Formats: sequence, C-alpha cells, structure tokens
Amino acid sequence: MSIVQNRRAVHDYSIEERFEAGLALQGWEVKSVRAGQCQLNEAYVIVKDGELFLLNAHIGTLSTTSTHERADPTRTRKLLMHGPEIRRLIGKVERAGYALVPLDLHFANGRIKLAVGLAKGKRQFEKRDAERDRDWKRQQQRLLKQRVT
Repeated sequence: MSIVQNRRAVHDYSIEERFEAGLALQGWEVKSVRAGQCQLNEAYVIVKDGELFLLNAHIGTLSTTSTHERADPTRTRKLLMHGPEIRRLIGKVERAGYALVPLDLHFANGRIKLAVGLAKGKRQFEKRDAERDRDWKRQQQRLLKQRVT
C-alpha cells in the first residue's frame, strides 16, 4: 500500500531497476508517515562512506509530537539494505553514471519501506517523446471505449 509517490522522478528519469530499502526512523516520524504527513518531491539518495542516505525528504510533525524533543522534518535518514545490494548500487552510481532516486514510500508487512530507483536522467526531447506517447495511448483508449459502446 503506497503512502506517497515521487511522480516527478518518473518524468525526469528513466528508471532501470527498483530496489526496496528500509528507513531508520524515529517514533514521531513513523506516526507522521502513517498520518500521511510526508513528501518526496525534492528528496534524493546519496552514497556516503559505503552507506545510503535519504536527504530532503520532508516528514511533517504532528501536533501530538512531544515537546521535549526537537523535530527536524528534513533531517538526513539512513537507508537500510543488505551489504551486497549496497555495494552493487555504489558501483553502478560511481562507474556507470546512474543516480539513485526515491520513488515512493509504502508499507510492507507493517513496516515503512522506500522504493529506490536506479535511474538515468532524461534529456528534454526524451521527456517530450514520453509525454507524446502517453497522450497517444490515452487517445487510443478513448477511441476504443467509444467504439465498444
């Protein structure tokens, strides 16, 4: 079940592979995500010291969050993946020119997971071609629906 999606990522990047990663969250962040108070619009994933981190993901604070703890909505969060998977991703990012893009937050067996895409950036003409194809497919569906009724 998806919580929030990064629709801009599909527009700006061509996604080669998808991976699922856990997130190291604090208690108030889990409550906020379950309440739907999160955004991935400007978020990105970086590699630092052989680990993956999620930056600029905004997880808003709830009014019920405790006052003795200072909540930072855009703090850096560590991604949890198996070692061989991380090493494979690091190799692709450093050598092949790929980027790691957060695609969506979702629930998996009661836990909050992040779908990370191994992606290459699209150029402007590729974005226009993709939009043209999407519009043509939508038009085809309309024509088929009219023809059936």
